[in-house]
Amino acid sequence: MAQASNYNLDQKFDFTAPVKKVIFFLGGLGAVLLLIGIIAAAFGGHHGAGEEGGHAFHWTKRLYANLWINNVYFTGIAIIGVFFFAIQYAAQAGWSTALLRIMISFGNWLPIAAVLMLATFFIANHDLFHWTHSYIFDINDPQYDRIIDGKGNFFYWPMEKGSFPIFYIVRMVLFFGFWIFFFNKLKNLSLEEDINGGTSYWYTIRKWSAIFLVFFAVSSSVSAWDWVLSIDTHWFSTLFGWYVFASWFVAGLSAITLVTIFLKDQGYLEMVNQNHIHDLGKFVFAFSIFWTYIWFSQFLLIYYANIPEESVYFIERLSSDVYGPYIFVNIVLNFVLPFLVLMTRDAKRHNIFLKLVCTLIIFGHWVDFFLMVQPGTLGHNGGLGLMEVGMLLVYGAAFAFVALSNLSKKNLVPKNHPMLEESYHHHI
Repeated sequence: MAQASNYNLDQKFDFTAPVKKVIFFLGGLGAVLLLIGIIAAAFGGHHGAGEEGGHAFHWTKRLYANLWINNVYFTGIAIIGVFFFAIQYAAQAGWSTALLRIMISFGNWLPIAAVLMLATFFIANHDLFHWTHSYIFDINDPQYDRIIDGKGNFFYWPMEKGSFPIFYIVRMVLFFGFWIFFFNKLKNLSLEEDINGGTSYWYTIRKWSAIFLVFFAVSSSVSAWDWVLSIDTHWFSTLFGWYVFASWFVAGLSAITLVTIFLKDQGYLEMVNQNHIHDLGKFVFAFSIFWTYIWFSQFLLIYYANIPEESVYFIERLSSDVYGPYIFVNIVLNFVLPFLVLMTRDAKRHNIFLKLVCTLIIFGHWVDFFLMVQPGTLGHNGGLGLMEVGMLLVYGAAFAFVALSNLSKKNLVPKNHPMLEESYHHHI
Protein backbone atom coordinates (compact mmCIF):
# COMPACT_ATOMS: atom_id res chain seq x y z
CA MET A 1 0.00 0.00 0.00
CA ALA A 2 1.22 3.48 -0.87
CA GLN A 3 2.26 5.55 2.11
CA ALA A 4 0.62 8.98 1.92
CA SER A 5 -0.46 9.75 5.45
CA ASN A 6 -0.78 13.45 4.79
CA TYR A 7 -3.86 12.91 2.63
CA ASN A 8 -7.32 11.53 3.25
CA LEU A 9 -7.33 8.34 1.21
CA ASP A 10 -10.99 7.60 2.02
CA GLN A 11 -12.22 10.94 0.71
CA LYS A 12 -15.55 10.85 -1.11
CA PHE A 13 -17.15 13.44 -3.34
CA ASP A 14 -20.25 14.97 -1.75
CA PHE A 15 -22.74 15.55 -4.56
CA THR A 16 -24.32 18.52 -2.83
CA ALA A 17 -27.72 20.08 -3.45
CA PRO A 18 -26.26 23.32 -4.93
CA VAL A 19 -24.31 21.33 -7.53
CA LYS A 20 -27.40 19.30 -8.38
CA LYS A 21 -29.43 22.50 -8.69
CA VAL A 22 -27.01 23.87 -11.27
CA ILE A 23 -27.22 20.64 -13.28
CA PHE A 24 -31.02 20.54 -13.01
CA PHE A 25 -31.21 24.21 -14.00
CA LEU A 26 -29.13 23.59 -17.13
CA GLY A 27 -31.15 20.48 -17.94
CA GLY A 28 -34.40 22.34 -17.35
CA LEU A 29 -33.25 25.27 -19.46
CA GLY A 30 -32.34 22.82 -22.20
CA ALA A 31 -35.76 21.16 -21.98
CA VAL A 32 -37.49 24.54 -22.29
CA LEU A 33 -35.36 25.55 -25.28
CA LEU A 34 -35.95 22.13 -26.84
CA LEU A 35 -39.72 22.46 -26.37
CA ILE A 36 -39.73 25.97 -27.86
CA GLY A 37 -37.66 24.68 -30.77
CA ILE A 38 -40.07 21.81 -31.36
CA ILE A 39 -43.09 24.12 -31.24
CA ALA A 40 -41.41 26.58 -33.60
CA ALA A 41 -40.58 23.77 -36.04
CA ALA A 42 -44.01 22.13 -35.76
CA PHE A 43 -46.06 25.30 -36.21
CA GLY A 44 -43.60 27.46 -38.09
CA GLY A 45 -44.47 26.07 -41.48
CA HIS A 46 -41.23 24.09 -41.83
CA HIS A 47 -42.86 21.20 -43.65
CA GLY A 48 -42.86 21.90 -47.32
CA ALA A 49 -39.25 21.54 -48.40
CA GLY A 50 -39.06 18.44 -50.53
CA GLU A 51 -36.69 15.54 -50.16
CA GLU A 52 -35.48 12.98 -52.60
CA GLY A 53 -38.08 10.40 -53.28
CA GLY A 54 -40.87 12.97 -53.19
CA HIS A 55 -41.35 12.83 -49.42
CA ALA A 56 -42.15 16.09 -47.63
CA PHE A 57 -39.87 17.19 -44.82
CA HIS A 58 -41.34 16.91 -41.32
CA TRP A 59 -40.00 18.57 -38.16
CA THR A 60 -39.68 15.21 -36.38
CA LYS A 61 -36.79 14.37 -38.70
CA ARG A 62 -34.84 17.26 -37.21
CA LEU A 63 -35.67 16.02 -33.71
CA TYR A 64 -34.42 12.53 -34.61
CA ALA A 65 -31.23 13.92 -36.16
CA ASN A 66 -30.53 15.84 -32.94
CA LEU A 67 -31.13 12.73 -30.87
CA TRP A 68 -28.65 10.84 -33.02
CA ILE A 69 -26.00 13.59 -32.84
CA ASN A 70 -26.12 13.65 -29.04
CA ASN A 71 -26.40 9.88 -28.68
CA VAL A 72 -23.22 9.33 -30.70
CA TYR A 73 -21.37 12.29 -29.17
CA PHE A 74 -21.97 11.47 -25.51
CA THR A 75 -21.47 7.76 -26.12
CA GLY A 76 -18.02 8.73 -27.39
CA ILE A 77 -17.19 10.83 -24.33
CA ALA A 78 -18.30 7.95 -22.08
CA ILE A 79 -16.21 5.30 -23.80
CA ILE A 80 -13.21 7.66 -23.96
CA GLY A 81 -13.30 7.81 -20.16
CA VAL A 82 -12.91 4.02 -20.05
CA PHE A 83 -10.32 4.12 -22.85
CA PHE A 84 -8.16 6.71 -21.08
CA PHE A 85 -8.41 4.71 -17.85
CA ALA A 86 -7.20 1.60 -19.68
CA ILE A 87 -4.38 3.53 -21.35
CA GLN A 88 -2.97 4.46 -17.93
CA TYR A 89 -2.62 0.78 -16.99
CA ALA A 90 -1.39 -0.40 -20.38
CA ALA A 91 1.27 2.33 -20.35
CA GLN A 92 2.09 1.65 -16.67
CA ALA A 93 1.53 5.34 -15.97
CA GLY A 94 1.81 6.55 -12.39
CA TRP A 95 1.24 10.30 -12.67
CA SER A 96 -2.50 9.89 -13.33
CA THR A 97 -3.33 7.54 -10.45
CA ALA A 98 -5.22 10.19 -8.50
CA LEU A 99 -7.41 10.88 -11.56
CA LEU A 100 -8.41 7.31 -12.43
CA ARG A 101 -11.80 7.41 -10.72
CA ILE A 102 -12.79 10.49 -12.72
CA MET A 103 -12.00 8.73 -15.99
CA ILE A 104 -13.86 5.52 -15.20
CA SER A 105 -16.91 7.39 -13.87
CA PHE A 106 -17.77 8.44 -17.44
CA GLY A 107 -18.46 4.82 -18.32
CA ASN A 108 -21.61 4.86 -16.19
CA TRP A 109 -23.32 6.60 -19.10
CA LEU A 110 -22.79 3.59 -21.41
CA PRO A 111 -25.84 1.51 -20.36
CA ILE A 112 -28.07 4.57 -20.79
CA ALA A 113 -26.42 5.34 -24.11
CA ALA A 114 -27.05 1.79 -25.32
CA VAL A 115 -30.78 2.07 -24.63
CA LEU A 116 -31.01 5.52 -26.23
CA MET A 117 -29.08 4.46 -29.34
CA LEU A 118 -31.12 1.34 -29.94
CA ALA A 119 -34.43 3.09 -29.24
CA THR A 120 -33.59 6.00 -31.55
CA PHE A 121 -32.52 3.66 -34.33
CA PHE A 122 -35.67 1.54 -34.16
CA ILE A 123 -37.90 4.63 -34.06
CA ALA A 124 -36.12 6.84 -36.57
CA ASN A 125 -33.97 4.65 -38.84
CA HIS A 126 -35.86 5.61 -42.02
CA ASP A 127 -35.39 9.31 -41.24
CA LEU A 128 -31.68 8.96 -40.46
CA PHE A 129 -30.31 6.36 -42.85
CA HIS A 130 -31.14 6.26 -46.55
CA TRP A 131 -30.04 2.64 -46.79
CA THR A 132 -32.96 1.49 -44.58
CA HIS A 133 -35.49 2.05 -47.41
CA SER A 134 -36.28 -1.22 -49.16
CA TYR A 135 -37.02 0.34 -52.57
CA ILE A 136 -33.37 1.27 -53.17
CA PHE A 137 -32.54 -2.48 -53.28
CA ASP A 138 -35.34 -3.31 -55.75
CA ILE A 139 -33.81 -3.37 -59.23
CA ASN A 140 -37.25 -2.79 -60.75
CA ASP A 141 -37.92 0.33 -58.71
CA PRO A 142 -37.14 3.71 -60.36
CA GLN A 143 -35.25 4.72 -57.18
CA TYR A 144 -33.03 1.64 -57.22
CA ASP A 145 -29.50 2.54 -56.11
CA ARG A 146 -26.78 0.29 -57.49
CA ILE A 147 -24.06 1.65 -55.16
CA ILE A 148 -26.06 1.20 -51.96
CA ASP A 149 -27.22 -2.21 -53.18
CA GLY A 150 -23.57 -3.20 -53.44
CA LYS A 151 -23.05 -2.23 -49.78
CA GLY A 152 -26.29 -3.81 -48.56
CA ASN A 153 -24.80 -6.96 -47.07
CA PHE A 154 -22.77 -4.86 -44.63
CA PHE A 155 -26.07 -3.84 -43.03
CA TYR A 156 -28.45 -6.73 -43.69
CA TRP A 157 -26.49 -10.00 -43.89
CA PRO A 158 -27.68 -12.75 -43.55
CA MET A 159 -31.17 -11.34 -44.12
CA GLU A 160 -32.48 -10.12 -47.46
CA LYS A 161 -31.32 -6.62 -48.31
CA GLY A 162 -33.97 -4.03 -47.49
CA SER A 163 -35.63 -6.17 -44.82
CA PHE A 164 -34.29 -6.08 -41.25
CA PRO A 165 -30.71 -4.76 -40.74
CA ILE A 166 -29.74 -7.58 -38.40
CA PHE A 167 -25.99 -7.36 -39.05
CA TYR A 168 -26.04 -3.65 -38.18
CA ILE A 169 -28.09 -4.24 -35.01
CA VAL A 170 -25.90 -7.16 -33.92
CA ARG A 171 -22.80 -4.99 -34.23
CA MET A 172 -24.39 -2.21 -32.18
CA VAL A 173 -25.44 -4.64 -29.45
CA LEU A 174 -22.03 -6.33 -29.42
CA PHE A 175 -20.14 -3.05 -29.21
CA PHE A 176 -22.21 -1.73 -26.35
CA GLY A 177 -22.30 -5.12 -24.67
CA PHE A 178 -18.53 -5.50 -24.65
CA TRP A 179 -17.91 -1.86 -23.78
CA ILE A 180 -20.21 -2.15 -20.76
CA PHE A 181 -18.64 -5.47 -19.80
CA PHE A 182 -15.10 -4.04 -19.91
CA PHE A 183 -16.20 -0.91 -18.06
CA ASN A 184 -17.73 -2.93 -15.22
CA LYS A 185 -14.78 -5.32 -15.12
CA LEU A 186 -12.22 -2.51 -14.83
CA LYS A 187 -14.30 -0.50 -12.36
CA ASN A 188 -15.00 -3.48 -10.07
CA LEU A 189 -11.37 -4.60 -10.05
CA SER A 190 -10.30 -1.08 -9.09
CA LEU A 191 -12.85 -0.99 -6.25
CA GLU A 192 -11.80 -4.44 -5.04
CA GLU A 193 -8.21 -3.18 -4.92
CA ASP A 194 -9.39 -0.53 -2.42
CA ILE A 195 -10.64 -3.29 -0.12
CA ASN A 196 -7.98 -5.96 -0.46
CA GLY A 197 -4.81 -4.14 -1.51
CA GLY A 198 -1.78 -5.85 -3.01
CA THR A 199 -0.24 -5.56 -6.46
CA SER A 200 -2.13 -8.46 -8.06
CA TYR A 201 -5.08 -6.23 -8.91
CA TRP A 202 -2.86 -3.82 -10.81
CA TYR A 203 -1.54 -6.64 -12.99
CA THR A 204 -5.05 -7.98 -13.53
CA ILE A 205 -6.39 -4.56 -14.50
CA ARG A 206 -3.46 -4.10 -16.88
CA LYS A 207 -4.28 -7.41 -18.55
CA TRP A 208 -7.97 -6.53 -18.99
CA SER A 209 -7.04 -3.04 -20.13
CA ALA A 210 -4.85 -4.45 -22.90
CA ILE A 211 -7.66 -6.74 -24.08
CA PHE A 212 -10.12 -3.86 -24.02
CA LEU A 213 -7.81 -1.60 -26.02
CA VAL A 214 -7.53 -4.18 -28.80
CA PHE A 215 -11.31 -4.50 -28.95
CA PHE A 216 -11.76 -0.74 -28.76
CA ALA A 217 -9.37 -0.19 -31.68
CA VAL A 218 -11.66 -2.22 -33.93
CA SER A 219 -15.05 -1.35 -32.46
CA SER A 220 -14.50 2.42 -32.34
CA SER A 221 -13.72 2.51 -36.07
CA VAL A 222 -16.54 0.19 -37.12
CA SER A 223 -19.04 2.04 -34.93
CA ALA A 224 -17.96 5.28 -36.64
CA TRP A 225 -18.69 3.69 -40.01
CA ASP A 226 -22.04 2.36 -38.81
CA TRP A 227 -23.37 5.31 -36.85
CA VAL A 228 -22.00 8.27 -38.79
CA LEU A 229 -20.35 7.37 -42.11
CA SER A 230 -23.32 5.28 -43.30
CA ILE A 231 -25.56 8.38 -43.14
CA ASP A 232 -23.81 9.52 -46.34
CA THR A 233 -24.01 6.03 -47.80
CA HIS A 234 -22.41 6.84 -51.15
CA TRP A 235 -19.42 8.59 -49.60
CA PHE A 236 -16.35 6.90 -48.14
CA SER A 237 -13.16 7.88 -46.36
CA THR A 238 -10.36 5.62 -45.20
CA LEU A 239 -9.58 8.12 -42.41
CA PHE A 240 -13.09 8.35 -41.00
CA GLY A 241 -12.64 5.94 -38.08
CA TRP A 242 -9.57 7.87 -36.94
CA TYR A 243 -11.39 11.15 -37.44
CA VAL A 244 -14.34 10.24 -35.21
CA PHE A 245 -11.99 8.80 -32.58
CA ALA A 246 -9.93 12.01 -32.56
CA SER A 247 -13.06 14.13 -32.07
CA TRP A 248 -14.31 11.86 -29.29
CA PHE A 249 -10.89 11.81 -27.64
CA VAL A 250 -10.39 15.58 -27.47
CA ALA A 251 -13.93 16.06 -26.14
CA GLY A 252 -13.38 13.31 -23.55
CA LEU A 253 -10.04 14.77 -22.44
CA SER A 254 -11.67 18.19 -22.08
CA ALA A 255 -14.47 16.71 -19.97
CA ILE A 256 -11.96 14.87 -17.72
CA THR A 257 -10.01 18.11 -17.29
CA LEU A 258 -13.14 20.11 -16.40
CA VAL A 259 -14.26 17.55 -13.79
CA THR A 260 -10.76 17.48 -12.27
CA ILE A 261 -10.67 21.28 -11.98
CA PHE A 262 -14.22 21.31 -10.59
CA LEU A 263 -13.26 18.83 -7.85
CA LYS A 264 -10.11 20.80 -7.05
CA ASP A 265 -12.16 23.99 -6.75
CA GLN A 266 -14.52 22.16 -4.38
CA GLY A 267 -11.60 21.23 -2.11
CA TYR A 268 -11.16 17.61 -3.20
CA LEU A 269 -8.15 15.79 -4.63
CA GLU A 270 -5.58 17.57 -2.45
CA MET A 271 -2.82 15.40 -3.93
CA VAL A 272 -3.56 16.68 -7.44
CA ASN A 273 -1.24 19.62 -8.12
CA GLN A 274 -0.60 21.99 -11.02
CA ASN A 275 1.68 19.40 -12.61
CA HIS A 276 -1.28 17.06 -13.07
CA ILE A 277 -3.35 19.92 -14.46
CA HIS A 278 -0.46 20.81 -16.76
CA ASP A 279 -0.36 17.26 -18.11
CA LEU A 280 -4.09 17.28 -18.79
CA GLY A 281 -3.65 20.60 -20.58
CA LYS A 282 -0.85 19.09 -22.68
CA PHE A 283 -3.12 16.20 -23.68
CA VAL A 284 -5.89 18.60 -24.71
CA PHE A 285 -3.41 20.77 -26.63
CA ALA A 286 -1.68 17.84 -28.35
CA PHE A 287 -4.78 15.98 -29.42
CA SER A 288 -6.46 19.16 -30.65
CA ILE A 289 -3.54 19.34 -33.08
CA PHE A 290 -3.93 15.61 -33.81
CA TRP A 291 -7.63 16.14 -34.65
CA THR A 292 -6.65 19.02 -36.95
CA TYR A 293 -4.05 16.83 -38.63
CA ILE A 294 -6.67 14.16 -39.35
CA TRP A 295 -9.23 16.76 -40.50
CA PHE A 296 -6.75 18.43 -42.84
CA SER A 297 -5.38 15.12 -44.14
CA GLN A 298 -8.88 13.94 -45.02
CA PHE A 299 -9.82 17.27 -46.59
CA LEU A 300 -6.57 17.77 -48.53
CA LEU A 301 -6.53 14.28 -50.06
CA ILE A 302 -10.12 14.66 -51.23
CA TYR A 303 -9.56 18.24 -52.44
CA TYR A 304 -6.41 17.34 -54.35
CA ALA A 305 -7.87 14.25 -56.04
CA ASN A 306 -11.12 16.10 -56.82
CA ILE A 307 -13.03 12.88 -57.47
CA PRO A 308 -16.76 13.76 -57.57
CA GLU A 309 -17.97 10.91 -55.38
CA GLU A 310 -15.46 11.97 -52.70
CA SER A 311 -15.54 15.76 -52.97
CA VAL A 312 -19.35 15.94 -52.81
CA TYR A 313 -19.17 15.50 -49.01
CA PHE A 314 -17.29 18.77 -48.51
CA ILE A 315 -19.01 20.62 -51.36
CA GLU A 316 -22.40 19.96 -49.75
CA ARG A 317 -21.15 21.53 -46.53
CA LEU A 318 -18.91 24.36 -47.74
CA SER A 319 -21.35 25.62 -50.38
CA SER A 320 -24.34 25.54 -48.03
CA ASP A 321 -25.64 28.70 -46.38
CA VAL A 322 -26.86 26.47 -43.53
CA TYR A 323 -23.64 24.56 -42.80
CA GLY A 324 -20.86 26.54 -44.50
CA PRO A 325 -20.21 28.98 -41.63
CA TYR A 326 -20.02 26.14 -39.11
CA ILE A 327 -17.09 24.58 -40.97
CA PHE A 328 -15.06 27.61 -39.91
CA VAL A 329 -16.57 27.64 -36.41
CA ASN A 330 -15.45 24.02 -36.17
CA ILE A 331 -11.87 24.83 -37.11
CA VAL A 332 -11.65 27.92 -34.89
CA LEU A 333 -13.06 26.23 -31.77
CA ASN A 334 -11.23 22.95 -32.17
CA PHE A 335 -7.86 24.10 -33.47
CA VAL A 336 -7.19 27.84 -33.57
CA LEU A 337 -8.47 28.55 -30.06
CA PRO A 338 -6.73 25.69 -28.16
CA PHE A 339 -3.57 26.13 -30.23
CA LEU A 340 -3.20 29.82 -29.48
CA VAL A 341 -4.48 29.83 -25.90
CA LEU A 342 -2.74 26.68 -24.63
CA MET A 343 0.57 27.15 -26.44
CA THR A 344 2.44 28.45 -23.41
CA ARG A 345 3.36 26.45 -20.31
CA ASP A 346 1.65 28.91 -17.97
CA ALA A 347 -1.68 28.70 -19.81
CA LYS A 348 -1.80 24.93 -19.31
CA ARG A 349 -1.27 25.41 -15.57
CA HIS A 350 -4.00 28.02 -14.98
CA ASN A 351 -7.50 26.77 -14.33
CA ILE A 352 -9.24 29.75 -15.88
CA PHE A 353 -7.68 29.14 -19.30
CA LEU A 354 -8.42 25.43 -19.17
CA LYS A 355 -12.01 26.00 -18.06
CA LEU A 356 -12.63 28.33 -20.98
CA VAL A 357 -10.84 26.29 -23.62
CA CYS A 358 -12.21 22.89 -22.52
CA THR A 359 -15.79 24.19 -22.38
CA LEU A 360 -15.51 25.65 -25.88
CA ILE A 361 -13.84 22.47 -27.16
CA ILE A 362 -16.71 20.32 -25.87
CA PHE A 363 -19.13 22.57 -27.74
CA GLY A 364 -16.78 22.70 -30.73
CA HIS A 365 -16.65 18.93 -31.13
CA TRP A 366 -20.40 18.77 -30.76
CA VAL A 367 -20.45 21.14 -33.76
CA ASP A 368 -18.13 18.65 -35.49
CA PHE A 369 -20.69 15.86 -35.05
CA PHE A 370 -23.48 18.27 -36.02
CA LEU A 371 -21.65 18.74 -39.35
CA MET A 372 -21.20 15.00 -39.76
CA VAL A 373 -24.87 14.13 -39.19
CA GLN A 374 -27.23 16.94 -40.16
CA PRO A 375 -26.30 17.55 -43.82
CA GLY A 376 -26.80 13.89 -44.69
CA THR A 377 -30.05 13.51 -42.76
CA LEU A 378 -31.73 16.90 -43.17
CA GLY A 379 -30.05 18.57 -46.13
CA HIS A 380 -30.96 22.26 -46.38
CA ASN A 381 -33.72 21.77 -43.76
CA GLY A 382 -31.19 21.62 -40.93
CA GLY A 383 -29.50 24.30 -38.88
CA LEU A 384 -28.34 25.20 -35.40
CA GLY A 385 -31.27 26.62 -33.43
CA LEU A 386 -33.11 26.28 -30.16
CA MET A 387 -33.83 22.60 -30.73
CA GLU A 388 -30.14 21.84 -31.13
CA VAL A 389 -28.97 23.93 -28.16
CA GLY A 390 -31.76 22.57 -25.96
CA MET A 391 -31.00 18.95 -26.79
CA LEU A 392 -27.28 19.49 -26.13
CA LEU A 393 -28.01 20.99 -22.69
CA VAL A 394 -30.40 18.16 -21.78
CA TYR A 395 -27.87 15.47 -22.74
CA GLY A 396 -24.97 17.34 -21.14
CA ALA A 397 -26.85 17.78 -17.86
CA ALA A 398 -27.95 14.13 -17.83
CA PHE A 399 -24.40 12.95 -18.54
CA ALA A 400 -22.96 15.17 -15.79
CA PHE A 401 -25.56 13.97 -13.29
CA VAL A 402 -24.88 10.29 -14.02
CA ALA A 403 -21.09 10.69 -13.90
CA LEU A 404 -21.01 12.81 -10.72
CA SER A 405 -23.63 10.78 -8.85
CA ASN A 406 -21.65 7.59 -9.46
CA LEU A 407 -18.39 9.35 -8.61
CA SER A 408 -19.86 10.22 -5.20
CA LYS A 409 -20.58 6.60 -4.26
CA LYS A 410 -16.99 5.39 -3.80
CA ASN A 411 -13.59 6.76 -2.81
CA LEU A 412 -12.28 9.47 -5.12
CA VAL A 413 -8.78 7.99 -5.00
CA PRO A 414 -7.72 4.35 -5.56
CA LYS A 415 -6.03 4.21 -2.16
CA ASN A 416 -4.23 0.89 -2.64
CA HIS A 417 -2.93 1.55 -6.14
CA PRO A 418 0.79 0.62 -6.15
CA MET A 419 1.74 3.83 -8.00
CA LEU A 420 -0.18 6.24 -5.81
CA GLU A 421 2.98 7.60 -4.20
CA GLU A 422 4.37 8.43 -7.63
CA SER A 423 1.24 10.42 -8.41
CA TYR A 424 1.55 12.36 -5.14
CA HIS A 425 5.10 13.39 -6.03
CA HIS A 426 4.43 14.07 -9.70
CA HIS A 427 6.47 17.03 -10.91
CA ILE A 428 7.30 18.31 -14.39
